[in-house]
Parts: sequence; C-alpha cells; structure tokens
Amino acid sequence: MPGMDIRPTSDRLRETLFNVLCAGNPEALQGSTWLDLYAGTGAVGIEALSRGAGHVTFVESTAKAVAIIEKNLRSLRIDDRFQVIRAEVGEGLRKLETTGGIANYIFLDPPYRLEAEYTRTLGMLGHSQVLRPGGIVIVEHSKRFDPGTEYAELHRFRKPEQGDAALSFYRK
Repeated sequence: MPGMDIRPTSDRLRETLFNVLCAGNPEALQGSTWLDLYAGTGAVGIEALSRGAGHVTFVESTAKAVAIIEKNLRSLRIDDRFQVIRAEVGEGLRKLETTGGIANYIFLDPPYRLEAEYTRTLGMLGHSQVLRPGGIVIVEHSKRFDPGTEYAELHRFRKPEQGDAALSFYRK
C-alpha cells in the first residue's frame, strides 16, 4: 500500500527462511512460539502457523496493517493460536515482558530505510527475556545494509541473501 512501508517478505525469501529453520527436520516448528515484529501483512507469522507453530504474536503499529493481518488470518480461517498487538515494537516488547510472553523465534522486518530500527530492536532483544535460551531471531534487511553481528546475548550465525534482500539469523 502506498505510503505504508509495507513490503511483504517475498515467497523465495520466506522459503529460504523456513528451509534454514527446518533443515533436515520438517517437524522443527511444531508447537513453537513466534513473535512477528513490524508484522506488515503478517505473511511470515501466518506461514509459521501453517507449518505447525503453536502460537504467533504479531506486533504492528499501524491500524491499516493490523486490519490487513486480521483480514489475512480470517481469509485463511485461522481463528486461534495468535495474538495481534497494535503498538510500536518497543512498547509491544515491554508489554510481552510484563505478561511473561516468551518465544522460540522472533522475526523482525522494519522498513529497510529505517536502519536505526534494526539496531534499536536488536539491542532491546539482546537484553530481553522474551526470547527463550537457544531461541532464534531472524532479521530481514537489504543486502546493502549489515545490521551487525552481536547484540548482548545475540550472536549472528548465518546470513543468506536472496535478490536485494538478506536474512540475518541470531541465536541466544
């Protein structure tokens, strides 16, 4: 949508993401919990649900994008195993910390032009308790931008590229 900075993760990049996470183990996501930050259309979180995730929390700040996520979930007849939080990502993470929200996987995909959001959010996640020990943070970004390799307890272990985009995988 014009002016909304919604850039759904491409099908090929999503395939790469899930191939990395499920390498050799198609059951790897069964029952897992996810946070989809800067959720946009919710495509990645919805894909996680379709691959057996037990629960996805979508965090998105704009009302229009939240409406798109909810419409996409309804159109796929997904009526449980998710929560949509309309909030700025920092506020959403603070809320999840106070309510005991914890995830196996966190996907974040701010608008590419907002490079400072990557550093800010990864910095918060590096000190946050919302990611389980051994959990994985996946960051979609332009391949021309490197969000960095370490943030407190997060350490990048893989960075595949696909077209103009890249995915950085961090482990706690």
